[in-house]
Amino acid sequence: MTGMGTLRASAWPLAVKLLVIGFSLLLVALAAIGLTLWMTWHLEGGAAAVNEAGRMRMQAYRLALEAHSGTHDEVVRRIAAFDESVEILSSGDPARPLFIPLNEATRQHFAEVRAGWQELRSGLLVAPAQVPLSRVDDFVVSIDAFVASIERQMSRSTAILNAVQFAMLALAIGGAVALLYAGYIFVVEPVARLQRGLARVEQGELDARVTVTSNDEFGQLGDGFNRMTAKLQALYRGLEDKVREKTAGLEQKSQRLAALYDASALIGAAGSLDELAQGFVRKVREIARADAAMIRWSDEGNRRYLMLAGDSLPEAMARKEQCVDAGTCHCGRLQPHSGVRVIAIRPHPEMSFDHCAAAGYRTLVSVPISLHQRVLGEVDLFYYGEAAIGEEERSLLETLASHLASAMEGLRAAALDVEAAIAQERGLLAQELHDSIAQSLAFLKIQVRLLRDSVARGDAPAVGRIIGELDAGVRESYSDVRELLVHFRTRTRDEDIEPALRTTLSKFEHQSGLRTHLRVEGHGLPLDPAVQVQVLHVVQEALSNVRKHAGATQVWLEVRQSPAWRFEVRDDGTGFDAGAADVDETRVGLRIMRERAQRIGAQVSVESTPGGGTRVILDLPPPLRAATAEEAAA
Repeated sequence: MTGMGTLRASAWPLAVKLLVIGFSLLLVALAAIGLTLWMTWHLEGGAAAVNEAGRMRMQAYRLALEAHSGTHDEVVRRIAAFDESVEILSSGDPARPLFIPLNEATRQHFAEVRAGWQELRSGLLVAPAQVPLSRVDDFVVSIDAFVASIERQMSRSTAILNAVQFAMLALAIGGAVALLYAGYIFVVEPVARLQRGLARVEQGELDARVTVTSNDEFGQLGDGFNRMTAKLQALYRGLEDKVREKTAGLEQKSQRLAALYDASALIGAAGSLDELAQGFVRKVREIARADAAMIRWSDEGNRRYLMLAGDSLPEAMARKEQCVDAGTCHCGRLQPHSGVRVIAIRPHPEMSFDHCAAAGYRTLVSVPISLHQRVLGEVDLFYYGEAAIGEEERSLLETLASHLASAMEGLRAAALDVEAAIAQERGLLAQELHDSIAQSLAFLKIQVRLLRDSVARGDAPAVGRIIGELDAGVRESYSDVRELLVHFRTRTRDEDIEPALRTTLSKFEHQSGLRTHLRVEGHGLPLDPAVQVQVLHVVQEALSNVRKHAGATQVWLEVRQSPAWRFEVRDDGTGFDAGAADVDETRVGLRIMRERAQRIGAQVSVESTPGGGTRVILDLPPPLRAATAEEAAA
């Protein structure tokens, strides 16, 4: 029953607990105060009774004196006053607290006083003078005994009142202590526990909990605090897990970016296919943490796979993997959408893994190298143990393989560009040979046949004339060959074309003995090296025509860079009628210059008059201007 009561009390709200304690103390205090007031009232009533009894004693003596010396009326008046005092002591005074104590001794003494008074009253009414004074003295003695009994009872009541007052003092002290203790138990201690819990939480101890000893407001606060810290702990653990996941993801992405950066740097720095393949296979083996790796390249018909490069492969295995027929192993059965495959190296009735198993490998990871839905080859990764490839690693390997495919395609395209440039240069060389040296050789062949005929006829003048023409033709052919060599040796090594132009003019002065002048105006965007080569060829062709046909003494080369590039070759030679229909374009090189100008989107024009020299003008297209804001918005 005590436990249940405690349980019920502990379930009370804090306000109810404090109200019960306070009300209990108040009831006790009111009871003590009421008792004190009651006892004080009784003491006051007893004191009034003592006074009244003392007055009766004085009245008794006066009555005895009036009986012997006074009139009958005075005696009657005194008797009536004494009767009134007896009645007051007997019934009490409504105007004031006056009553006889309720103990038996006092009542007995009062009864003796009343009986003595009745006897004395009867004698005073009949014969007042005959009443002896001794009877009055005996009556006064009974009154004194009555007063003494009242005083004894009042002394006991006073002692009790003092005890009650001390008890009230002790009650006040005890009540204060009880209130302080209750405040400590019900308020201070729960608050202190919550403060200690908060301090632990502030220090990062999210597992901090407070002890709940009640179901009151502080108990509810404790439960709420424990629920809050539990939720905070769960949230913090979840946040830590998310942070670890995000950190791991960022690390993976960082590693992936680093791998892609390294691969891109390797691809950008590779100057040949062998250098690219060897560097890439080493890098991808490190990224995939494989024990060995190699790159297979497929032929045009995907009939066999050739090993471009390998890393950490056993020598015997590398020899066998130099050329593998398609379909003889799993890794040689790639499809455009096959993706990364993990292949266990184990005996198979149709496939041969003898050299892989003999090298100790247990797992093969095959990564296709494809471009535009076309399988170019594969990257093979070998592991001595089991290999597990996640989605991130699969994506990374496929991305690296895609970069490799693009780089190899870029190298192939660059090689094709080089071949095309070589073929173009060869075509130009053949064209130059056909237009100049071939015609000269044809002319020399005709002259040789005429010389043979003249010698057969014995025509000496004709032989001498033909020999002179042969000599002039040989010299012209020799000059054409030297000019071709100058054309094809001229290269630009700088964005500025001016040094190349000065070199060309210097060579022209040395060959022709003519004086040259160069003037460059303005500042424009630098020319692309390929454009510079064609411009130099056009300038050299114009200078060649001046040397062969102009009969000039000076040559001017004027260059204007803005708003568009313009090159003008001008001489002071004999000139010709540029508008004549019989102008030989092959002889003056116009066709060659115009063909070269067309390759760079330029135009060549020739201005000449007989005796007024010749001007060859090369106009390059203007640079593309940047779009305005209005055009971009449109």
